[in-house]
Amino acid sequence: MKIKITADSTCDLDRKTIEKYDIGILPLYVVRDGASFRDGVDITPKDIFDYVENGGGLVSTAAINSADYVDYFYDLSKEYDAVIHIDISSDFSSCFQNASLAAEGLENVYAIDSRNLSSGSGHIVVEAAKMAQNGAEPQEIVSAMNALTEKVEASFVIDKLDYLCRGGRCSAVAAFGANVLHLRPCIEVRDGKMSVGKKYRGSMEKVAEQYVKERLDGRTDIDTDRVFITHSPCDQSIVDAVKKAVKKYGSFDEIIETDAGCTVSTHCGPNTIGILFKRK
Repeated sequence: MKIKITADSTCDLDRKTIEKYDIGILPLYVVRDGASFRDGVDITPKDIFDYVENGGGLVSTAAINSADYVDYFYDLSKEYDAVIHIDISSDFSSCFQNASLAAEGLENVYAIDSRNLSSGSGHIVVEAAKMAQNGAEPQEIVSAMNALTEKVEASFVIDKLDYLCRGGRCSAVAAFGANVLHLRPCIEVRDGKMSVGKKYRGSMEKVAEQYVKERLDGRTDIDTDRVFITHSPCDQSIVDAVKKAVKKYGSFDEIIETDAGCTVSTHCGPNTIGILFKRK
């Protein structure tokens, strides 16, 4: 059976993985100065950060609309026996709802709510693609992925709260206080929703090892086949510190570095970095 796995651009997978599994990517929109740009196609996180640093205003993201999904799914449904699409958590965006509406009129198209974001969703996408390559039936893949969503752990450490403040997700006073005290909050995804976890203190390089150690050290419930290190445009020293800590405290078969797309970057800002993995 010929099955196509697709996802929205928030899955933040690297090009090598996308090509390896022939994954279709449909971009979200980024809105700047009233104009819409396609995530990763017409605009990049660096473009956004350059714009903001040069005095630009608020940049926001917008979901893929139902019309886009209808066009995308219709063409693929004629070419493949089945199309399975994975979206960012429905608590973060209306992408899944729009995809579900578009899929209703097509018998061989299935939409999955990853209950996650970034390469947390990426884990679901890759596992679905592996099952498809191994000859699994569409319903079998959908059922397995819906079960897997509960086992993905996604978190990020944020360097500064400026971008969360711009988006109205924290107050200017809180952002100022955190920056003065060098607090680096950890953002966690739990049950499809985002919450603030531990607040670390110190340089990002120092915080990186502490963060990774607390996520990985001494655990026996982690599926060690793959971990994503995903980050917005980031100082190389921070990326290197996270990689070193993952190798020290984890035992993953694959350590894959990926770039966070415009969705994570717009809300969290530069020097945001996280490790995303699955439990057994």
